[in-house]
Amino acid sequence: MPVQKIHIEEFLTLAKQHPVLDVRSPGEYLHAHIPSAHSLPLFTDEERKVVGTTYKQQSREQAIKIGLDYFGIKMRKMVEEAESIIANRQRSTGKEASLEKIVLVHCWRGGMRSAAVAWLLDLYGFKVYSLAGGYKAFRNWALAQFEKPYDLHVLGGFTGSGKTYVLEALHNKKESVINLEKIASHKGSAFGNIGMPKQPSPEMFENILAVELFFLSQKGKPIWVEDESQRIGDINIPISFWKQMRKKPLYFLDIPFEERLKHIVAEYGKLEKEKLINSVVRIKKRLGGLETKEAVLALIEDRVEDSFRILLGYYDKWYLKGMHNREGLEALLQKIPCATVHESNFNQLLQPH
Repeated sequence: MPVQKIHIEEFLTLAKQHPVLDVRSPGEYLHAHIPSAHSLPLFTDEERKVVGTTYKQQSREQAIKIGLDYFGIKMRKMVEEAESIIANRQRSTGKEASLEKIVLVHCWRGGMRSAAVAWLLDLYGFKVYSLAGGYKAFRNWALAQFEKPYDLHVLGGFTGSGKTYVLEALHNKKESVINLEKIASHKGSAFGNIGMPKQPSPEMFENILAVELFFLSQKGKPIWVEDESQRIGDINIPISFWKQMRKKPLYFLDIPFEERLKHIVAEYGKLEKEKLINSVVRIKKRLGGLETKEAVLALIEDRVEDSFRILLGYYDKWYLKGMHNREGLEALLQKIPCATVHESNFNQLLQPH
């Protein structure tokens, strides 16, 4: 059966069942890629540069000849890597080996690179689907997702309210949830990067968010997201989507200060002291010189609760300011009184209000 070109939404749906092979160069893949895609580069970064330069300065035909020189010696290895990717996926999902080996392939624009690899894998016996328009088409599609209207429920609350735990509990109850901080690999505060993986590139963050929005919006249920400032560490939430979040119902976990302080001390107090101090110093300009000095001194003297009491007051002030900058807050705000910080607070969110 010949290679079949398909459009992005069919491609992404098939990608839930079959492996995606990104045949762009390693550098292109590392910058950003379609979520779940495997890197199977036709050219190295240097080879891609040579082929591209030849195409521009000499001719298409000469560029193809050079590309064939690179491609020829890699054919067997690429087939074997594709087989390995399929086998690993089948093992991880617990599925028996399929008689029909299916793969999805794409390059940058759906041009010669994906056509070459698709031809090879088809020749070997794979059923191959190729993405029409390539990664460029996917990026245009991803950006368009942030302009669409969504049925969002925004989970709010001062710092230390355990919003992430509540989102996880909602997810475990099969509710539709997007954890923006998890996607961004950052917890949002000055301490948000401590103990977290490296943040993805802004483009990769957008790719993951777009795909999650696409599939969750098909379920016909409200999508829960955490109330965030537009910036999470070095990542910006797409402005059109963030503005939409600001106009949706805000379910505010109303938890006493002392309960939140206990939670913050338990969660962050065990972190490396030097990193905590550096994080406090980074917000000195907004925190103020005196309070910065007092918070740092308390950490040095192992008075963690005293330090976090200062910091929690600071974050409460900024969150309150951001919350009241919402247009039409009175109509949007639903306060959810909670005695303490606990994942079971999600129960109250699912009650009629």
